[in-house]
Amino acid sequence: MNEWFFKQGGRHRFIDWLSLDSKINSALGEAWSRTKDHWNAGSSYFARFQLVGWRRLLNEFASEGLTMMFGGFVVLYGLALPAFQEFDESKFLTGKFAVTFLDVNGNEIGKRGILHNDAVPLDDIPDVLIKATLSTEDRRFFDHYGIDVYGTMRALLTNVQANEVVQGGSTLTQQLAKNLFLSSERSLQRKVKELFLAFLLESRYTKREILKLYFDRAYMGGGTFGVEASSQYYFGKSVRDITMPEAAMLAGLFKAPSKYSPLVDLAASRARTNQVLDNLVDAGYYTAGQVHSARMNPARIVETRMNTSPDWYLDWAFEEVQRLAEGKGQYVLTARTTVDLSLQRQAEEALNAALKKGSRADRFNSGAIVVMETDGKVRAIVGGPDYGESQFNRATRAKRQPGSSFKVYVYAAALENGYTPDTVVRDASRSCGRWSPSNYGGGGGSGARMPLWSALARSLNTVATELSFAVGREKVIEMTQRLGIEGVKKTCSMALGDGGITVLEHTGGFATFANGGHLARPYGILDITTSRGDLLYSRERDEPPAPQVISKKVAEGMNTMLNRVVTQGTALAANLDFTNVAGKTGTSTGPKDAWFMGFTGKYVAGVWIGNDDNHAMRTGVTGGHHAAPIWHDLMTVAHTDMNIPTIPGLAPHPRQIEEQQRVAALKAAQVAAGIDPATNARTADAQKNERVMSDKTRTALKSLGIALRKAGGIADEPAQPAPGDPKAPAPATPGERPDRRATLFGTDPLAPRSGPAPAAPGVQ
Repeated sequence: MNEWFFKQGGRHRFIDWLSLDSKINSALGEAWSRTKDHWNAGSSYFARFQLVGWRRLLNEFASEGLTMMFGGFVVLYGLALPAFQEFDESKFLTGKFAVTFLDVNGNEIGKRGILHNDAVPLDDIPDVLIKATLSTEDRRFFDHYGIDVYGTMRALLTNVQANEVVQGGSTLTQQLAKNLFLSSERSLQRKVKELFLAFLLESRYTKREILKLYFDRAYMGGGTFGVEASSQYYFGKSVRDITMPEAAMLAGLFKAPSKYSPLVDLAASRARTNQVLDNLVDAGYYTAGQVHSARMNPARIVETRMNTSPDWYLDWAFEEVQRLAEGKGQYVLTARTTVDLSLQRQAEEALNAALKKGSRADRFNSGAIVVMETDGKVRAIVGGPDYGESQFNRATRAKRQPGSSFKVYVYAAALENGYTPDTVVRDASRSCGRWSPSNYGGGGGSGARMPLWSALARSLNTVATELSFAVGREKVIEMTQRLGIEGVKKTCSMALGDGGITVLEHTGGFATFANGGHLARPYGILDITTSRGDLLYSRERDEPPAPQVISKKVAEGMNTMLNRVVTQGTALAANLDFTNVAGKTGTSTGPKDAWFMGFTGKYVAGVWIGNDDNHAMRTGVTGGHHAAPIWHDLMTVAHTDMNIPTIPGLAPHPRQIEEQQRVAALKAAQVAAGIDPATNARTADAQKNERVMSDKTRTALKSLGIALRKAGGIADEPAQPAPGDPKAPAPATPGERPDRRATLFGTDPLAPRSGPAPAAPGVQ
């Protein structure tokens, strides 16, 4: 190595190490000396600015204030970020389409569209309506920047003095933000989002634009949005032509349309109208004499509106129409829907009855229901307890944890990978990282062995979790995607339903099993026509046949297990005595969500209950004890006859077999009596024989017909006059069928008497 460091001759080196060391030491010493000189010079310079006494104290406060301000901005940004994510300008464009909705039979059931947005320019809205709104909802609207601190403090003081909420502190901008982007849940998180969204609206739009949006987007009751639609609905005329009492009534609806609607409570509506007239005087817009005539001549409501409107359903159907018609250049449309108005009303009544009965004791105040047929045809949607209070559709938009009702997808993936309903499994599971599953009530599993169907019927968390690990969580996610459910994430506890899913998606997933394995994407539009009558969309024409996404064998295996859940497991409260039921309960941690997802051979229905603010319900609330009874009550009245298909994989229900036998015997009796079962009319041969028949033979045949009707449960057994008595009533036409509900609910003479039948709707 020396040859690399020294020249030949030995003394002269390539690198003079002593010289290099000296230079480095000298340079470092000089640098340190210069650094100290600069530091001392700087210290001397800044010493001139040293603060003492009150100046130093003020400087410290200013420094701390800047630090806290910076921290506050960081916190505000963190709070504002969720609000900014809610902001979606596409929600301003709902007035692009004008859609008239029809039921299956072509009867008009409601409208959605342009009346939400720019049907009437702001300049054409009467000055009295603008003043009535501002004086009642936000008198300082043109003076604040989205948040009225003075008005909020005044409202707070007034409420404290009255010991109740008599004034609100929200500005028009805040109310618009809530109407456009948020639900009406009462939570601090929602109020914070509302605040930042109000600032964002004020920064992007002028006051006139915000006021116009408010007039067009506010819900006004009866399924109407905006002052133009509500004026047409309540008064039968454009908002351009309303009078002072009519303007005052409309302005009073902004606060609570379901409470102050004249169609709901006329007395409350007129009291609210008088309050608005008082506000007009207090704000200085009018004198007491000018509003006196309006008090004496209140607004009159026209009777040209529909009594009921399936608003939850129409909101979802409107979104479907926009999706189907987008890009086709047609905006004035008529859509024929799949809604069943009777079933829609029954679903709303079932949910509200349950909320009224158990909301206080069990601490839940919200819920949602979806009912569809097994192919995905949506028949009813209930998006919450009160459409007037909140138009947020919990059935189609809210993603809630499905709890154990998600296990159906885990078990279906297991059946696809070699398991059967009778495969023996253990009540135990491996851990995932630091997490280990436990069953309802605590405990990590008893280790007992049982068939797969029993584990599902008992809803054991350990078995479902172990199945997800054994089969592969990726395969479970792929199963949900095949069934039309998006957004499921791979987590340790995914088998227990720890993610978010909508009631509509979940119901569609269960419908796939109910129809034998074909994809059942929820749909509500049968066809769409333009204003000229041209067919823009037809489901029959434009949609391909539903693909088979899981095998029939897997679907049938799942159905047999889901039936055991209802007959022997956690969903006993959902069982029906006239047809087979398959389904699954679900309860999320807290409990915060309670579900029952179930189906017969005809209907698939999903029920969810919980709280909008995600607060926990009472401990002990479960899907089996609270959601399943709602499902049972609804399905009891939803099935209007015994013409119910058999669930794939199950045998026909005994009651349905009895009904089929009874109908067959009835038809045979009709044929014997000369009645055509198809038309319920006498045949030509019977009429000919009747003309040549003796009176004695005719009397004997009448007696035989009466006996046959009694045997078939068609007629009661009143005391019969003697044959030939002129007062004897004419026998009922052979072939008359008994009342369907009497047969269905156990009053048929041929119905089994082995157990109590459920009461008819409305009977306790």
